[in-house]
Parts: sequence; C-alpha cells; structure tokens
Amino acid sequence: MSDALKKLSGLGVSIWLDDISRERLRTGNLEQLVKEKNVVGVTSNPTIFAKALSKGDAYDGQVRDLTVRGVDVEEAARAITTYDIRWAADVLRPVYDRTEGLDGRVSIEVDPRLARETERTVAEARALWWMVDRPNLFIKIPATEEGLPAITAALAEGISVNVTLIFSLERYGKVIDAYFAGLEQARANGHDLSKIESVASFFVSRVDTEIDKRLDKIGSDAAKELRSKAGLANARLAYALYEEKFGTDRWARLRDAGARPQRPLWASTGVKDPNLSPTLYVDGLVADGVVNTMPEATLEAEAEKGDPTGDTVTTKYDDARAVMQGLKDVGVDYDDVVRVLEDEGVEKFEVSWKELLDTITAELKDKAAKA
Repeated sequence: MSDALKKLSGLGVSIWLDDISRERLRTGNLEQLVKEKNVVGVTSNPTIFAKALSKGDAYDGQVRDLTVRGVDVEEAARAITTYDIRWAADVLRPVYDRTEGLDGRVSIEVDPRLARETERTVAEARALWWMVDRPNLFIKIPATEEGLPAITAALAEGISVNVTLIFSLERYGKVIDAYFAGLEQARANGHDLSKIESVASFFVSRVDTEIDKRLDKIGSDAAKELRSKAGLANARLAYALYEEKFGTDRWARLRDAGARPQRPLWASTGVKDPNLSPTLYVDGLVADGVVNTMPEATLEAEAEKGDPTGDTVTTKYDDARAVMQGLKDVGVDYDDVVRVLEDEGVEKFEVSWKELLDTITAELKDKAAKA
C-alpha cells in the first residue's frame, strides 16, 4: 500500500471508491483495491452505471435472462444495478465487520427522477433496501427540499442513508437536522440506533467549476486571486458546521442512546481543471472522521503523488471565511451558485438515468433479436 494512502487513513479519512462495474467485480479488482489501496467503501450513481453497462460483455448473461423473462426496462434496471451492489457489499463485508459497521459500505441511489417527490422517494428507498438486503448498504437520497423529509422517514424505518447532492451550508444544516429527526423517530419506533449509519455527501469540485466561471467573467485581479479556492473553503466551513451541530445537547441525547455521527463525505473530488493538482480535494480536506470518495484516477494520483501532512480543515477556518467574504466582495452570488448547482446535479443524474434505461432497452432488443 502507498505511504500516502496509509497516512490518509491514519489521519482519520475513510477512502471510498466512486465507481462500480460488473467488470471490476468479476475480475477481483475491487477486492484488490481494498487490499492494496485501503479502499473501505464504494459509491455509485446513475452516471457510473450507464458507463459500466455501455462497455464490454459483463452484463450480457443477465440481460439475456431478463430478455427471456420479458421484463420491462424499469425492472431490468433495478435487477442489474442491485446485482452489482449486492456483490460489492459482499466483497466489502469483511471491512464492515472489522470496523463494526462504520465502513465497508456500498451506496445505491434512488431513481433521480424522484428527487422532487418525497413519498415516492421513500417508497423507492424501501424497495431498494429490501432488494439489496445487505446490512452494509446505503440508500442515496438527494438533499433537495423534498428530499429532506424523505431522509428523515427512511432513517426512522432503520434505513441507512447517504445524503447526496449537498452544495450549500444552509442546506447542509437542514440535512443534519433531518438526520437528528430521523434518529429520534427511529428510537421511538424501537430501532437500535447503533445499527443506523449515515453520511452527508458535500460536493466540492463542482463548486469551483461554477464559481471559477463567474470569476473569469468578472475578470478583476481580486477575482483571479480567488480562482479554485471556493470548493475547499465551502467544504471546510461545512466541517465547522458539522462540529457545531454535533456538539449540541440534542446530539448528546442521541449519542447517549447509541447513535453515531453522520459523517461528512467529500464527493466530486476529481479535479475538473487540468491545471490543478489532481490531489487538491484530497490533501486539502483532511480531517478526522470524514469520508473521501474518489474516482479511480484520483485514487491513483493520491497513491502516487499525495502528501497528506495533517489536518487541513479545522486549521483553515479563518482562511475559508476570508475566501467566502472575498467572493461576496467581488460580486459572486453564493445563493445563486448553489441553486444552479443543485438544479444541474438533479438534471445530470436524470439524463444519466435516461441513458441507462436507453442502453438497457437497446441491449434487451438486441438479445431478443438474436434469440
């Protein structure tokens, strides 16, 4: 294992892989990454599944069976994606057992077309929880306004949740409140709080992409000085909010009842600007008790070039506040930025889901024609 990855884990960062595919599973690559790269979790999303299905022949046998059975494309999508998630969960089960349920987790997202529909999101979360039937599963629910009550409802039923698509500090605060409310209801419902886990996926690089575009348009020297600093600053202030919220009496009561903190998860950690260091959103966001989910290219870059030297979050709060004030001073509208990013995030996942369904439809038709 690389020294950088060892150091990163030793500093309290759980290394997760932001990718999954049938090919990765059947070749033993995921198991290899667990052993050699200290990977202790996996996240997925519609884009990842659409990409995986479009390459190679790993899914041919299952698609052929689904064709013979005459299932519709929606059922086929669930069958294909949950198969991979169950397999990955089984690969990571030893990690789950070793860490007493903290890591060894695999995430699957609810249908992104439901992001603005609370009741249907909860129903989908229940269905996926039942279909995968693994204790080390996370159901991913987006942190839209409509998603917040769905997060609470799922947790209240004992379903572990990965809250995704968080961009703003204000929304993150509501996510934590939704977590607390879910645990309080779960306790009232008789659930063992120690068995319920959650992470809150705070997106990083997309913030820089959107804000840098606006800074370039402003064009002043002050604006140029702020390029590629907002993503780290926003995430660091999210951790400050995490420390604040999990230092309250409300949390203390839940902790005393057996609950674990909802860990911050740094998502979208692959750099979009080739001029930036590929490890910027890894080495720049080191703090105890966080998760960093990385695309494979970022994982490899950290293994080869990473230099995690210590806490780069709590020691940078003043710098982060200065960056956010600087953005306001040059005319960047933070509230508009995060609103645009959430809308784009939901739309992108909807487009990827459609691509996944279109790919499955084409595969089903192809197998039917050859039957």
